Amino acid sequence: LGPKGLDKMLVEGQDVTITNDGATIVKNMEVQHPTAKLLIETAKTVDTEVGDGTTSVVVLAGLLLEKAEDLLNQKIHPTAIIEGYRKALNSSLDLLKSIADKISPEDRKI
Repeated sequence: LGPKGLDKMLVEGQDVTITNDGATIVKNMEVQHPTAKLLIETAKTVDTEVGDGTTSVVVLAGLLLEKAEDLLNQKIHPTAIIEGYRKALNSSLDLLKSIADKISPEDRKI
């Protein structure tokens, strides 16, 4: 991730692709696990809609899943984990709204 990210070599039959682009890696992945499929679809959507951030979304989602697993191992009910994540999401959105600068199409300089 970032400027110190390493290149990855993807091999499929005789085809070899070397890249450090998360979108390229995600497009070439074949997975069976439902959660992995969801992550890949999310990353593809981010790439299509935003054009960047595929690696970041996969890393962030992976960390959230890792923490959820830790909580499950502590016998915390999945519903409580989901509710906690929803509260964190809403708090994050409120914070972002409070610090965002409003712009209009007339604003040429940011």
